[in-house]
Amino acid sequence: MCGILALLGCSDDSQAKRVRVLELSRRLKHRGPDWSGLYQHGDCFLAHQRLAIIDPASGDQPLFNEDKTVAVTVNGEIYNHEELRKRLPNHKFRTGSDCDVIAHLYEEFGEDFVDMLDGIFAFVLLDTRDNSFLVARDAIGVTPLYIGWGLDGSIWISSELKGLNDDCEHFEAFPPGHLYSSKQGGLRRWYNPAWFSEAIPSAPYDPLVLRKAFEDSVIKRLMTDVPFGVLLSGGLDSSLVASITARHLAGTKAAKQWGTQLHSFCVGLEGSPDLKAAKEVAEYLGTVHHEFTYTVQDGIDALEDVIYHVETYDVTTIRASIPMFLMSRKIKSLGVKMVISGEGSDEIFGGYLYFHKAPNKEEFHEETCRKIKALHQYDCLRANKSTSAWGLEARVPFLDKEFINVAMNIDPEHKRIKPEEGRIEKWVLRRAFDDEEQPYLPKHILYRQKEQFSDGVGYSWIDGLKAHSARHVTDKMMLNAANIFPHNTPTTKEAYYYRTIFERFFPQNSARLSVPGGASVACSTAKAVEWDASWAKNLDPSGRAALGVHLSAYDKAQANSGVVQPEIINNVPQITASTQGVEIRS
Repeated sequence: MCGILALLGCSDDSQAKRVRVLELSRRLKHRGPDWSGLYQHGDCFLAHQRLAIIDPASGDQPLFNEDKTVAVTVNGEIYNHEELRKRLPNHKFRTGSDCDVIAHLYEEFGEDFVDMLDGIFAFVLLDTRDNSFLVARDAIGVTPLYIGWGLDGSIWISSELKGLNDDCEHFEAFPPGHLYSSKQGGLRRWYNPAWFSEAIPSAPYDPLVLRKAFEDSVIKRLMTDVPFGVLLSGGLDSSLVASITARHLAGTKAAKQWGTQLHSFCVGLEGSPDLKAAKEVAEYLGTVHHEFTYTVQDGIDALEDVIYHVETYDVTTIRASIPMFLMSRKIKSLGVKMVISGEGSDEIFGGYLYFHKAPNKEEFHEETCRKIKALHQYDCLRANKSTSAWGLEARVPFLDKEFINVAMNIDPEHKRIKPEEGRIEKWVLRRAFDDEEQPYLPKHILYRQKEQFSDGVGYSWIDGLKAHSARHVTDKMMLNAANIFPHNTPTTKEAYYYRTIFERFFPQNSARLSVPGGASVACSTAKAVEWDASWAKNLDPSGRAALGVHLSAYDKAQANSGVVQPEIINNVPQITASTQGVEIRS
């Protein structure tokens, strides 16, 4: 992932303004440590911080058309760039970069070319012939992007908040699947799939069609000119990604450059569920496996850095971002620049444990639609910014446009969780890869219960964060929370603590408005909380908040069945998972 910054139509085109744009662009250098570029045309500036993945030698940005009348600064990966080049036989390309097609597509097809791009992207295109510009973001919002407005009438675009928050009167997230055209005078949606209306689909479930669609999605993401690997937690999603990658790596251009031995990476507290499961999957697949452990204190020490980079005060996002942030640093130190990850599956297939309580297929489907639409505020934001903090790119095949179309067109009755019929969460995905002749995964991994990343790295992780927050936020402070933070008022000490750190870095009102809020249980939307009356009294984004569903749910009633509540010893919760539940470690 790269970092882009654009200032469009400012009232000052002086050298001082150029220096300011360079200064702000440097705030994004962590996203692109390989090279930087700045293009100025009158009162417009396009800046770029490059992470070189495709054509490292000549793909520096901004990119141009033949006569340099069209300039583009882009953060993204265009997986079908070779096919698109064939549709542009009369154009000459300056580089081998996958993003080089954008300026030429604009010349050939005008502003309607965006839907032709198969990939993830955020870009600003400047047409110097009429001083018009075009801004666009990918369908789901895998790639972050923000838009801001200056008092002088200028428009600012940045990959992260920190690139524009100090210079804009107002700023907000640029909506996924949209483009901003200066010619048309505003935003319009370019991504309009059938599922977006939340109408209930009726296509029959075909496991082989679903399998092929996902394999195709993973294979296209093997496009790279640099060393890469897979993130492997040992859960269903990341294990499938690793299995498909291992199967299809041989024969690819990446394999010719870097070998056929796949590298996998996992992070967790010592003895965590993910570490154990990931090691087993890695041995089964024959990957070169790298296991990273951290302590609760390591995570707490990184907390402020993570909030600065991830730019949120959302509790579940921060919980999961910290281990991913720590792991990304280790991965980058090994010389790896790209990883493939499993985000998005739970939203598409209703994999979160609260989906067990969906009352009917209509509400099940509508909730998956809501979850996909909100991904750019949660898991996409975490996966992108936690890795980009260290100049590492994360690719997410579950969020491929074509795969989403296939998966979201299935009659949701097939996705519903029916334990009495042996159908657990994400059954349609598990069944699609349950191949007796050529198994993708061991059966017990293929049917492992969902663990949210912040739980799977070790149950004591969340309990440690809560304990740390409680030492910094008093009961008296909580009584005044609504007065101090009237918007998205924190209801727990953990949320209050994160909010104070966020506001120190990003004090503007626009910044606090950029973070979503609302009641949630086990990562649900506020609407889904209505599915179970007991959840309203147990609002926590951890999967263990799904009382009566998670095998290690923290239900007070379990105290009578031999499960002991976490205890703080030397400021760190000393607990570990066992087959019976959670127990104190001596």
